[in-house]
Amino acid sequence: MKNMGEPRIKILAMPKDTNPAGNIFGGWIMSQIDIAGALAARDANVHRVVTVAVNGMEFHEPIFVGDTVSYYAKVVKIGKTSIKTVVEVTAERIFEGTKRCVHVTSAIITYVAVNAEGKKQKIECCKKHKLALGITDD
Repeated sequence: MKNMGEPRIKILAMPKDTNPAGNIFGGWIMSQIDIAGALAARDANVHRVVTVAVNGMEFHEPIFVGDTVSYYAKVVKIGKTSIKTVVEVTAERIFEGTKRCVHVTSAIITYVAVNAEGKKQKIECCKKHKLALGITDD
């Protein structure tokens, strides 16, 4: 994916993750998206985050058993206690003897940094660190 770096997660879609139609279950995909976004959120030097919002996810392509699924994620905004990430999902499959990569879905996920007691925690992130993450707005 353009400007997304290496995938946070790359996994083979397995039969145990299918829905009754034989495609990979959307809930499994959403779970992996949440994990990929949380891994990206840790780039903001926070130890623990919780998911507070998932915005506008729409599936464009199914994922089939045997597809290699990649979850790309990056931080796009850091607030006082929150971190917004964007996650892009692709599936690589063999189609008529040719390897093909399709865009499956995208999501914007907001996390909140919390301490060991689960209370919101302020994020200490300087401008230099934000620039290193590619974040230019404040």
